[in-house]
Amino acid sequence: MGKNVLIISSSLRKNSNSEILAREAERGAVSAGHNVEFISLKDKEIKFCTGCLACQILGHCTINDDANDITAKIVNADVIVWATPIYYYEMSGQMKTLIDRANSLFASNYKFKEVYLLSTSADTSDDSAQIVINGLNGWISCFNGVKFCGYVNAGGVTNPLDIKKYPQYLNAAYELGKNM
Repeated sequence: MGKNVLIISSSLRKNSNSEILAREAERGAVSAGHNVEFISLKDKEIKFCTGCLACQILGHCTINDDANDITAKIVNADVIVWATPIYYYEMSGQMKTLIDRANSLFASNYKFKEVYLLSTSADTSDDSAQIVINGLNGWISCFNGVKFCGYVNAGGVTNPLDIKKYPQYLNAAYELGKNM
């Protein structure tokens, strides 16, 4: 039986390069027999965390927006795949805001054990992705038994739909999804 995979695309641009990369990972995961849910943050309302920590007691955030539904899906997934454009050597603000708002996960009985990253950046070196990976590893370290399992960083991708000029990145994302 396949894993329950949750792919979260954090770009706010329709048909963004990172979303196209995420769709390839989705295609690979489906081909491997996994159950995949794809969430795009572009149409979601996600407010900033206020740091009240009520979520640690209640098991959910007190702010009523889309973050609670997404966090509930994270809890029940076996695998989490984050997809983000890299801005100024960091994950998108939307991704970081959702991670902050998912604070209730720390006190929950979460199922996920694997986390992956898909990113696109203007920088062609892996340095840009490494900073995002460091941020994800900080988040992951709060969960027992969860590990960072891999990433694809499409470097040199700067313009809308540029990713289609780089089949090696699309193939790598497909294979990442297929081999989860």
